[in-house]
Amino acid sequence: MSTSLPFESAYRHGFARIAACTIPIAIADPAANAQSVLATARECDEDAVAVAVFPELCLTGYSIEDLVMQDAVRDAVDDAVAQIVEASADLMPILVVGAPLRHRSRLYNCAVVIHRGAVLGVAPKAHLPTYREFYERRWYAAGEPWSGEPITVAGEQVVFGTNLLFDVQDVPGLVLHAEVCEDMWVPVPPSSLAALNGATVLVNLSGSPITIARADDRRSLCQSQSLRCLAAYAYSAAGMGESTNDVSWDGQTMIYESGLLLAETERFPDGPRRSVADVDLDRIRQDRIRQGTFDDNRLSTVRDRSVLSGQDSFLVIETSLEPPARDIGLARPLDRFPFVPDDPARLAQDCYEAFNIQVSGLEQRMRAIGMPRPVIGVSGGIDSTHALLVIARAMDRLGRPRSDILAYTMPGFATSDRTKSNAIALSEAIGATIETIDIRPAATEMLERIGHPFADGEPVHDVTFENVQAGLRTDYLFRLANQNGGFVVGTSDLSELALGWATYGVGDHMSHYAVNAGVPKTLIQHVIRWVIAAGEGVDAATAAVLQSVLDTEISPELVPPDAEGNVQSTEDLIGPYALHDFTLWHVLRYGLRPSKIAFLAEHAWRDAEAGAWPPGFPAGDRYAYDRATIVRWLRVFLQRYFAFAQFKRSAIPNGPKVAAAGSLSPRGDWRAPSDGNARAWLAELDAALGAAPRDAAGSG
Repeated sequence: MSTSLPFESAYRHGFARIAACTIPIAIADPAANAQSVLATARECDEDAVAVAVFPELCLTGYSIEDLVMQDAVRDAVDDAVAQIVEASADLMPILVVGAPLRHRSRLYNCAVVIHRGAVLGVAPKAHLPTYREFYERRWYAAGEPWSGEPITVAGEQVVFGTNLLFDVQDVPGLVLHAEVCEDMWVPVPPSSLAALNGATVLVNLSGSPITIARADDRRSLCQSQSLRCLAAYAYSAAGMGESTNDVSWDGQTMIYESGLLLAETERFPDGPRRSVADVDLDRIRQDRIRQGTFDDNRLSTVRDRSVLSGQDSFLVIETSLEPPARDIGLARPLDRFPFVPDDPARLAQDCYEAFNIQVSGLEQRMRAIGMPRPVIGVSGGIDSTHALLVIARAMDRLGRPRSDILAYTMPGFATSDRTKSNAIALSEAIGATIETIDIRPAATEMLERIGHPFADGEPVHDVTFENVQAGLRTDYLFRLANQNGGFVVGTSDLSELALGWATYGVGDHMSHYAVNAGVPKTLIQHVIRWVIAAGEGVDAATAAVLQSVLDTEISPELVPPDAEGNVQSTEDLIGPYALHDFTLWHVLRYGLRPSKIAFLAEHAWRDAEAGAWPPGFPAGDRYAYDRATIVRWLRVFLQRYFAFAQFKRSAIPNGPKVAAAGSLSPRGDWRAPSDGNARAWLAELDAALGAAPRDAAGSG
């Protein structure tokens, strides 16, 4: 993180803008090609790009064949490199340009790394294909690691080898490595070793003539390499202008980060194109910290010299970028709902997997403990609705009648007719056995016995008033399970566990098995929609009830409506689940700084009309949040998550992990002290925003 930069700058928050560029080339005309490189480089400079990679041998054309050995061409290459070097003095990006270079008595297919008026180093292609349409060994020698012998480029002696890393000192975490085309296609690419030695941005200069389905192969390799190496991978292929004697070219460019496609351009372009994306260096760093086997692999590779082939060390060349101190936007896909994909096919797949993870988890638990009757409290809200759907599907898979499901609705002092009727209608539609138990008499007696003012007619609706009701409901469920040979299926979800929004112990915090504990609130509604659409054991009548549940405001219904008829709203009390789930994803999955989460949330949420929304999200319900609102509820999340709710999470019952971001089980992804505090997180946020430290609201 560059704290000297303003809050609005992406470079302040651990991003580095990368460009994968393809340009029209002129065969054997390095002077013209240098101008094309510089034209695109200047556009990258205007866009505040940190690293721009160009195609393999772009200064001559990959398809130059025997012309590469002509002295006139070779001299022109030297002049072209010198021209780019001189012009780069005033440009911000590190330029990675493909050129054939002389070294000793051979030619090498090289990535020339240029920045601020100098050649930082030259990375030769290590693996030369000589099969099918390729016969590169006719012209080039295979690259080797740095031997201590420099290469002369543009009149200067510079380092030369396959094991070069370029460390950008003023963009923490930006460490560059370049490889060339075929290097990506071998079992152990040079970039794998580079990543193990600290490279975070891997670039590939490619020629790669196109054939049917080769583009998909490239995507698979780039995605896989970025995922295995926990790195960014930028790929740039040759395109327009290459010779079509016997092959053709498509100019494919793309950028992946840890398996995620950030940007790509259309293939077969009619001019220059650039894939541009802001790579998240913090995510890469955090992933490598978390996945300890990544560094273990480095240690084992160092021990195995046969794998390293002499690359037991990398040469690090330092440079500085001087990133701009201004708002350059954010060039990367950014989901408003990180737990909910925008792509319809991906969302359907996620919902299918989430639902069946829950179903199979519950099914196994029931089978293991003697097939008890599931006992559930149904409120008419989305959590208990979803849990009931999971139970019904599990019973179907176990060959058990749904009538063995014991569902109870337990109206209290604030239960609405709508939620009660939804709970009953859904249970009946599902085929469960439904019973109503009015808890108000028992709650009144308890309030009287403890001397609570409400028992004397005073409108005191405090936490005791609320928890008497919540506790009685859970107490009833456990005793009913005892009485009927059953076990209690919990309904609290991942979002509630993050915030501690559950009554501890004898309350909705506790159950025999918590099927929803791994599913966030923002995903549950979409899984319910998927159940409706996929027909997972629901008919038209059930679907209508489910839609009514989805249309109901989220509320614990523990406090009666006020004089104006306003019902108790969970999100009015603790904040929007949309923002809390956004924060939860980035805290749990990546451990990001609060200031960065605020920066990301502002870009995701400041304009309701910008960007994609999940499929099925009602157009009339789309909304936006400004920075002040985002920061307000972010502070609430930090206070509740780090300083309050852990004691509840430390004692949660079993339940399956569902989301890739993680679970909050103390036996799973999240282990933390119950007596922690949020001071470091709140202080970081205040410092980034220039705000005076203050207490966060909402610690109840």
